[in-house]
Amino acid sequence: MILLCSLFSVYILAVNFYAFCSIRTMRDEEQKNDKKLLLLSAMGGTATLFAAMLLLRYRTGSMFLMIVLPLLAVINVYCAYLGFQGILLLR
Repeated sequence: MILLCSLFSVYILAVNFYAFCSIRTMRDEEQKNDKKLLLLSAMGGTATLFAAMLLLRYRTGSMFLMIVLPLLAVINVYCAYLGFQGILLLR
């Protein structure tokens, strides 16, 4: 059970770290890759993507992303909560 919780935690941390690094490199190279941002947000890094976009002042030309990212952030945080809650209930 501890192994499952540890793997889930490492996965979430890894996706969020990669999301932050990808926003930073996209900002430095001045490229806009909306498909990559949507894929990272679907994997569980939406909260970090949205926070990094605000923190690093990364501007995307897509209004769709600016509407969908906060909604996906709420869904991802809720799914992570349910994931940890389910892992802890299996004891």
